[in-house]
Amino acid sequence: MRVITQQTFGGPEVLTVVDAPEPRPLPTEVLVRVEAIGLNPLEARLRAGEVPLLGPPPFVLGWDISGVVEEGPQTWRFRPGDEVFGMPLFPRAAGAYAEVVSAPALHLARKPASLSHVEASALPLVGLTAWQGLVDLGGVSEGDRVLVHGGGGGVGHVAIQIAKAFGAYVIATAGAGKREFVEGLGADEVIDYTAVDFAETVRDIDVVLDTIGGDTVGRSLEVLRAGGHLVTAVAEEDVQLIEKFESAGMRFSGIAVDPDPVGLRGLVELVEQGRLRVHVQKTFPFERVADAHRLIESGHLKGKLVLTR
Repeated sequence: MRVITQQTFGGPEVLTVVDAPEPRPLPTEVLVRVEAIGLNPLEARLRAGEVPLLGPPPFVLGWDISGVVEEGPQTWRFRPGDEVFGMPLFPRAAGAYAEVVSAPALHLARKPASLSHVEASALPLVGLTAWQGLVDLGGVSEGDRVLVHGGGGGVGHVAIQIAKAFGAYVIATAGAGKREFVEGLGADEVIDYTAVDFAETVRDIDVVLDTIGGDTVGRSLEVLRAGGHLVTAVAEEDVQLIEKFESAGMRFSGIAVDPDPVGLRGLVELVEQGRLRVHVQKTFPFERVADAHRLIESGHLKGKLVLTR
């Protein structure tokens, strides 16, 4: 099989396509012939050596996959021929930039028939981040006021739809160029963060979901109602921020997403109900992974990028 690997940290050019032996599934794992691979900004940071999650190279990046089960010893969950998707093993190495992946069956779900492999591969990491942040941690329910920072991005555009599905009134921040896109996702209000200070215009928020970081996190304290809850995917270990929120009577939660099968099934249900869709801005063939990483690093994407085999 072909895999995309790197021998050193560096720019997108360090990513190379090589031949490698196919993995062998352990008991309770399945071997998946990958059709599409969802890309995430974290992977560009790992490639560059900014985050030490996988240790030193060589390694194979990636987690988000959609494909077809080829074999699965000693597991009752799937059979050969089943179409599946998921985010296996995160944050441990899954080696998903590959044509074949061995993954725990528990970390996968059956692909909804309404999603292509490209769309399904784009959903797991961003979808589970949004689900775990809003549903599991935030407890969003009917009538809540939710603020989603970065509403046009990967996590943000899914989070808007999840919050709406649970009956929330959703306000999203996004650049002017993404207003129409974000409104089309169901956001009740869109704030152009380049022209308007959200902290001066938004009030009485029950849950803030932050995917931006920086001073956006701290300033979100100003918009929460008494006892409100901030959930962040990028500043989860900031002790000073945690103390600041808690001393003000607010809740502060950091989320490090995990491959939760319950959340994955929740996403599938919303897709099948027609209440959730994932937007793929662009696809790249396997050999053009470096170009895909360059686009990731350019920022300001709408939704996700995907590699196809």
